[in-house]
Amino acid sequence: MNAKRRPLIAGNWKMHAGGLDGVRLAMAVREFASSVPHVDVLVVPPYTAIAAVAAELEGSSVLVAGQNVHGKPHGAFTGEISGGMLRDCGATWVIVGHSERRQHFRETDADVAIKLAAALDHDLSPIACVGETLEQREAGKTLEVVERQVAAVLDVLASAKRACAVAYEPVWAIGTGKNASPADAEAVHAAIRGWLAAKDTGLAERVRILYGGSVKADNAAGLLAEPNVDGALVGGASLDAGSLGAIAKAAESLARS
Repeated sequence: MNAKRRPLIAGNWKMHAGGLDGVRLAMAVREFASSVPHVDVLVVPPYTAIAAVAAELEGSSVLVAGQNVHGKPHGAFTGEISGGMLRDCGATWVIVGHSERRQHFRETDADVAIKLAAALDHDLSPIACVGETLEQREAGKTLEVVERQVAAVLDVLASAKRACAVAYEPVWAIGTGKNASPADAEAVHAAIRGWLAAKDTGLAERVRILYGGSVKADNAAGLLAEPNVDGALVGGASLDAGSLGAIAKAAESLARS
């Protein structure tokens, strides 16, 4: 973790906690957020709960994001959600290109770049996700794949006037209980930082690079201690406020040291 960049801990609830459970979870997150003043805490509810969660968190430091966004501002796209709709619900951030969107919904690098631009057009700060599959990793193609994914969004990131983040989430570690070692995560994060710096030194300094992939309270500190790991995109563990709080407190401890 680098002292120049404020750590960001984001909890992606995925297809869980879409109603009253989401409000209760937001209440619990709000309770611990004041104990981590040097950390940005963000929650990512399903669409059905964004407005209620944002209302519950109003006046707190906790940020709210959407899990996805359509590339168009409006139109006949049944089941989709626009950047403007997310803003109207109270979101200020959005995830784009999550590995589950790429894997299950066949989103391409070009799709992710379009969605990233759409997010910025609607004053949403994006978390652009990148990462390799197990097959790609075993073939020694991790950096090749991740570089391609970063290259697809590099121009959009460089033009952004809002805070942006990139999340490295190896697909083989999503929801599997497996995670990259701190050294392995740092190697990819350092490469991403280098690609950002090659585009613009300032871009590399201001974009936060998060690690995602079975992040838990017991492995967060080791991952977050790496110099190019600026936070975490947390999945299953974020459904328990105590677990998310422990991860945020690990980041707070490192940020203070």
